[in-house]
Amino acid sequence: MPDANSLDDHRTHGAAVDRSDDTPSSVKSNTLGAYARNLLRGPGRVRIALAAGLVCCLGLTAVAQTRDEAAADAARIDAAAAPIERAEPDAASRDHDRSAKDPKASPVAPSTAAADPDVRPAPTKKPKPKPKPKSTVVAPVAGLDRAQMRNAQAIVRTGQKMDMPRRALVIAVATAMQESTLYNYASGVLPESQNYPHQAIGWDHDSVGLFQQRPSSGWGEVGELMDPAFATRQFLSALMQVPGWQQMRLTDAAQAVQVSAFPEHYAQHEWRAAEVVDAVLDAGR
Repeated sequence: MPDANSLDDHRTHGAAVDRSDDTPSSVKSNTLGAYARNLLRGPGRVRIALAAGLVCCLGLTAVAQTRDEAAADAARIDAAAAPIERAEPDAASRDHDRSAKDPKASPVAPSTAAADPDVRPAPTKKPKPKPKPKSTVVAPVAGLDRAQMRNAQAIVRTGQKMDMPRRALVIAVATAMQESTLYNYASGVLPESQNYPHQAIGWDHDSVGLFQQRPSSGWGEVGELMDPAFATRQFLSALMQVPGWQQMRLTDAAQAVQVSAFPEHYAQHEWRAAEVVDAVLDAGR
């Protein structure tokens, strides 16, 4: 039986009951290892029990270390992801000018006119076209036959296209009544003129057409002067060059253009020319 003093000595040997442990951790670790080795040298059951306890302690230590490492890794991932998340809103806020190909771009709002069916665009005013003369065949008046009336109608329609006033149309028809009796004349002196539509043949030098205009005087080519519309344009263009023709007597205005040897003869056709012009104008309304 052990001695009481020896028991007290074993209980107090190396104990740290009433004082703090100032032993460094490295020393403690070495002491614990030595203590474990001494125990393992004991009986078999003791060694197995101690080994099992030591394994449990090491496992808990490893789990704690793994948990600490996982927490540290998660903290590092969060710290690395935070700048990326902050950078994305900054980039989006700078990208104000998105292209049409950007799927995140906001759709363009439709215009008010397109969205509201009651809104109508203001109508665009188009210039009113000038009325085109009708091609109605006018019945002969003032003693004319159909060929004469067709030629008179060609004179009036051409003057309308030139925006000439009624007075100019009357002067032109009266002039053609005096020069050709409103028949389209070819010339026996110019056989070429007979190749074009005509109703009569004259022999007054190289005069041709409704106004008996002469190619040699610069009125135009033979084929052109045989066209009633071209001949009329030539006459009216020359009339507009006469100063004050609107206030002249009809015979004086016609003579200023034609320079005829019988200047007073145009006056006799004025009333008939006026009747023909009015008939054509009325038919075109």
